[in-house]
Amino acid sequence: MTSEPLGAFDPESGRARLTTEIRRLMEYVVSSSADDGVYADAALVARELADQLAGHVRPDDRPRFRLTYDEVEEGRSFTLASVMPFDMIIGACNPMAPPIDISFEPDRAVGEVTFTPTYEGGPGLVHGAALAAAFDIILTAANVMVDGAGPTVRLAIHYVKPTRIGVPCRFEGWVTEKTTRRTHSLGRLVQDGVVTVEAVGEFVNLNRKELARSLERNGSSGSDSDHGRT
Repeated sequence: MTSEPLGAFDPESGRARLTTEIRRLMEYVVSSSADDGVYADAALVARELADQLAGHVRPDDRPRFRLTYDEVEEGRSFTLASVMPFDMIIGACNPMAPPIDISFEPDRAVGEVTFTPTYEGGPGLVHGAALAAAFDIILTAANVMVDGAGPTVRLAIHYVKPTRIGVPCRFEGWVTEKTTRRTHSLGRLVQDGVVTVEAVGEFVNLNRKELARSLERNGSSGSDSDHGRT
């Protein structure tokens, strides 16, 4: 029998607040200029914190997704952030996440974020892998709008212009076609009024009940072994 999810979505929870501070720490590790002794002292503190949490890790089957089939059956509303609190792009409880804030307009999903030096690739520029990962969730959000979200089949990224660190980004995603088996979506990233990246995606079309069942099946690992994001 599956136990309760690892943590509720609550931006004020202790886990979420810890995640926020770890994000700050990650940024400062790559952007600060201190004497080596400062970093050595910080490393000791970080080790103590890691040891403190290590005693609470349980190798069980608690899911990392919160959307359940019963919740869909009952017609409960949800957001991607609340369903996926440990997602590496939007998760409030994952220090790797920038996190991207997702909202919805009538015809598209919108993600807004300003990337910090943690996500730097070339000097002063956002790493292409971070941008590709962001589009995976942005297009998924667009697919949710038409009840056609599911595992990623194909994702193509066209880097039109460099995307800069420290400059607000607006991701947009919209669905171009939904069949009984596949959902096709397009996306773009706009920075300072200029399109810097374009994306084309193809996804398995699962309705929300099918998606919830998929998440329940794969909840302990948080991924689908064949298709990537679920």
